[in-house]
Amino acid sequence: MELSEGFVDMDNLSLFSTWNKFLEQMQPFSKYPYYYPHLPPLSPPEEREIKENHSSNKDKQEVKIKQLKSFYSSAIFGNSKMFKPRWLSGYALTDPEYFNSHKWTYLYDHLPIAKTLERYVDYDKLRPTNGNSNVRLILTAVNVLNARPLTFDSFKEQISTKHILATSAYPLYNFRWIEVKDGVYAWDGSLLSNTPLREVIAASPKRDKRICIVENYPKNIDNLPKNLPEVYHRARDIMFSDKTEYNVRMSKVISRYLSYIEELYQIVENNIDELQIDEKQLKRIRQKYNTYKQEHGAEIKEIYYVKREEPFPHMTENADFSPETIKNSIKEGEEKTNEIIKKIKNGKC
Repeated sequence: MELSEGFVDMDNLSLFSTWNKFLEQMQPFSKYPYYYPHLPPLSPPEEREIKENHSSNKDKQEVKIKQLKSFYSSAIFGNSKMFKPRWLSGYALTDPEYFNSHKWTYLYDHLPIAKTLERYVDYDKLRPTNGNSNVRLILTAVNVLNARPLTFDSFKEQISTKHILATSAYPLYNFRWIEVKDGVYAWDGSLLSNTPLREVIAASPKRDKRICIVENYPKNIDNLPKNLPEVYHRARDIMFSDKTEYNVRMSKVISRYLSYIEELYQIVENNIDELQIDEKQLKRIRQKYNTYKQEHGAEIKEIYYVKREEPFPHMTENADFSPETIKNSIKEGEEKTNEIIKKIKNGKC
């Protein structure tokens, strides 16, 4: 909820009072009767249906206007708890390119979120401990210079604010890249994969997996887009949606191959004397078997999806940091996660 504290409510700004009234007047049906008076009278069921549709459309338009206001608030003023526009006067003395906008490579500075993170993230718990810690954080990004994936694993390196900033440095939102170490510049890993399942599998190959995936972007919709804004919105959802199906299929294929190798290996072990295998060759077989078993032996047992509902989809929803939206998102996430945890405990998943 702290992010909403940095939200600027445009309804409270007198400068935008006229604009706010204009947006409210954009709502269709707000000034018109439910049916034209010169038409024949409607039956009670027909009139009730029209009124319900009117009410539904009105509610939808009100939500979309709120979302649009939130978007413009974020675009113009930023959010002091997360990011600030680069054109604010405060940057004039600290930004060497402030007056050379043609050289800008980003519009919003998301370094302010570092202070917010420091209040909530205990970096001491993320120190490398040779795998002895119960806490493990794996973050992904992409190298701006060579397009290769970057993986930050708390079991192997000290996770710091810059690593988290790198995973949120999405260029299409006009955020800056982050230098995670000398000469390595990172953008958000969603440019390559929005669901880094393969990194999780590679991080702990010895253990079978039960995975929970949070889907912020719906994979399925009921109807085709009706206009260009809806087309762009759907394209954005598809780009960010979960794409782990191929990884899951490959994991199952590899598991079958490993099972087959296991059978062959046991035949070898149980018939060493009869097979008369050279000792050096046997050693190589055992080494390869152990390597394959350790590095690729895990199987994905189950995947659970925590899906965010989207009753009023809107292209600008990603920039909605209003208190109401954040509160509802937190509540929805907690409720759906608890439902899945309950089902897992009861063996219903």
